[in-house]
Amino acid sequence: MNIIIADDHPLFRSGVRNLLRTTEDLVVAGEASTGDEALELTAKLDPDLILMDIRMPGINGIEATRLIKEKHPRSEVLILTMFRDDQSVFTAMRAGAKGYVLKDADEIELLQSIRIVGSGGAVFGSDIAGRMIHYFSASQSKEPSVHPALSELTKREMDILEHIAEGYTNAQISAKLAISAKTVANNVSTLLNKLQVMDRHEARRLLLQVREGAELPDM
Repeated sequence: MNIIIADDHPLFRSGVRNLLRTTEDLVVAGEASTGDEALELTAKLDPDLILMDIRMPGINGIEATRLIKEKHPRSEVLILTMFRDDQSVFTAMRAGAKGYVLKDADEIELLQSIRIVGSGGAVFGSDIAGRMIHYFSASQSKEPSVHPALSELTKREMDILEHIAEGYTNAQISAKLAISAKTVANNVSTLLNKLQVMDRHEARRLLLQVREGAELPDM
């Protein structure tokens, strides 16, 4: 099974690489430190599986997953991250990920998850699976919650998000805020990463939900 490791931390990639080298059936075909590199390597190497972190420079892992599944549906994606929040799990699933495992999983669980997802199955880490079961079995009549990632946005990123919610394009936002189009694009990429959403449409929906007091997925 040919695998790409996509993570922006070299030491973590090294640890996963060394783990996979102890097996006879799992081969590291390439490594990526950004979402863009993951896309490029997938197009070049046609891997069976991409081990995908969520927060990386450039496009985030969830957006990279969506693009990979659109362009290279044969390649499966297993999210390997520290993010255990419900929004990240559901967004990754919608993007096409077949598995979601936390980085603190033990080696046996990780190897088993890789083999299951690489073979076309679906798997979620024990902690994630337990909370998903609780979510689907519990009542949905909870009080509205505010997405915690909104508090991570800078004032400029929040201003840009407000304009996105109003339907403005990057060029229009650039003119409105008197900043370059490149600066707008960079800030859009950063805020999508922080919010853990696939694209500007999901970012807009998220902000509108918060404004209206709509409930976000919360296990």
